[in-house]
Amino acid sequence: MTIALLVKLLHVLVGFALVTGIVGRDITLRRAARAAELGAVHALLGVADVFERAFVRPMSFLVLAFGLVTAWLQGVPILGSLAGGTTNWLVVSLVLFIAIALLVPLVFLPRGRVFAEALAAADARGTVTPELTAAFHDPAVERARLAEVIGLVVVIALMVLKPF
Repeated sequence: MTIALLVKLLHVLVGFALVTGIVGRDITLRRAARAAELGAVHALLGVADVFERAFVRPMSFLVLAFGLVTAWLQGVPILGSLAGGTTNWLVVSLVLFIAIALLVPLVFLPRGRVFAEALAAADARGTVTPELTAAFHDPAVERARLAEVIGLVVVIALMVLKPF
């Protein structure tokens, strides 16, 4: 077994962990959005936070790092035909990865602050409020989460199929 194959295996395993984190977080957040009791909301938000902090954040970085190192070790041109190679699928994957990452400062962080305010107001009242329910169903966040999952599926398909 070569170092390149070992790093490639780590890339795939970290990718599995990233998918697990995103799916686990999103399922848990959907359950929290439907919870009728504030205690259940907090418990489910705590679980979603574990997925986010233990899987999504670190694995996002690691999957990129192991992917780039794998490409380098295997002599695959990261810039595809721009670098004289035929790995344009890799360029598209990187662009999608960056686009997904940009959702954090452009959507998730600003909308997260709005959500935190709605949660604090619900805590002050001791009940799930209409504002908290609305914050859970923020259309911008829902679209961004959908884009994140679609982008992830496309990147996986590009890695496996290498269509261009």
